[in-house]
Amino acid sequence: QLAGRWFLVGVASRCGYLAEHSHRLEATAVTVTVLEGQSLAISTFRKLDGMCWEIRQRYLPAQAHGRFLLKGRGYRSKVDVVVGEMDHSSYAILYYQKGRSISVKLYGRTSRVSDAVVDKFEQRIRAVGLSEDVTYYFPTYGFCDSADEFHILDGEL
Repeated sequence: QLAGRWFLVGVASRCGYLAEHSHRLEATAVTVTVLEGQSLAISTFRKLDGMCWEIRQRYLPAQAHGRFLLKGRGYRSKVDVVVGEMDHSSYAILYYQKGRSISVKLYGRTSRVSDAVVDKFEQRIRAVGLSEDVTYYFPTYGFCDSADEFHILDGEL
């Protein structure tokens, strides 16, 4: 159900980098491919300094349905990913937990989602103790479709 193309609509996170660079957020698109063993290959396409980049990650299936593990580099850099709610034709709300910090991301099948979906997202944000002041919405134009071979990163965003 997660397979296909998604657009990053919004993120709620106490990440300092996001707060500092929120004025420079770039339109971000994601392609999800389900691999054997139910792991997910995630390709994130976004601009950095005007160039299109592809960041490749692999989400490994965890014990429960809708839960994944994203292994970063180094000790204690794993991220638990949980699909909180989704309608595979329109939106998905995912939780990312690393240690004691949690982020919530809203993805849409299109770059804009309905007000009702935004309301659901904002309810979910409040439910985990985050607020509007750490919620960022992404541009709905200027997406990258691909990146050349010199602009591909394997690993973390």
